[in-house]
Amino acid sequence: MPNLNDHHLFPLRSLVPNAITVLAICAGMSAIRFAILGRWEGAVLAVLIAGVLDGLDGRMARLLKGASKFGAELDSLSDIVSFGVAPAVILYSWALMDVKGVGWLLALIYTTSMALRLARFNTMSHAEDTNKEEKRDYFAGIPAPAAAALALWPMILYFLTDIEFFRNPVFCVIYLGCISALTISSVPTFSFKRLSIKRKYVLFYLLGISIFATLLVTQIWATMSVVGLLYLLTIPVAAYQHKRKYGQHKKENSKKKTASEAVSKKDIKPEK
Repeated sequence: MPNLNDHHLFPLRSLVPNAITVLAICAGMSAIRFAILGRWEGAVLAVLIAGVLDGLDGRMARLLKGASKFGAELDSLSDIVSFGVAPAVILYSWALMDVKGVGWLLALIYTTSMALRLARFNTMSHAEDTNKEEKRDYFAGIPAPAAAALALWPMILYFLTDIEFFRNPVFCVIYLGCISALTISSVPTFSFKRLSIKRKYVLFYLLGISIFATLLVTQIWATMSVVGLLYLLTIPVAAYQHKRKYGQHKKENSKKKTASEAVSKKDIKPEK
């Protein structure tokens, strides 16, 4: 039996979540390939699959107790490829190239915003002075998978309705700029990490999952259009609840900090 204390051995429980992360990278790169080939629906589906895999790898790591620094770094690299580069290339190839330099500028802004958002997330996750409950319940800005799905929302609506307005380059430029701003902003959004249900509603919950899965298989673009709309509606709700729960607390901490700084300045005697 192998000695698990041997530093040359890599635990299998850590390999599983990392393998899922690698699959997410492959999905993101496949999305870029589909965009180059003009297979737009396949490109969007590949990004959505990458989002599902991104949600699974973290949960598998916690379930198997296989979290590692290597896995965290690999996950960030996967996110920038699948949710930063891939959506920008897809949207640019689909509509933004019609406005030439402006379209490419917005693609760059979106990818840069995603990179900065991921860097901020990694920094905040290691910060000790942040409220743990707040960090668990809310994200600062739109998380990477949700931002990618929202960036591709005009394409999803176009697949559903075949309305040319959603492919209008000017509309796509403005829309992608708004998503980029929300991605890098500090607007609180729900993390859904503590989402739970009562035991008496478990059967209804499972029934809802089966209905949702059926709709994804039969009417995927209509289902994802509704999901995107519902998520956008949760953003102002999250901002309101966050302000009610943590706004007053932050004001009090700010006043205490200002008062302590004022006292410390008074204690410092000027040199003669």
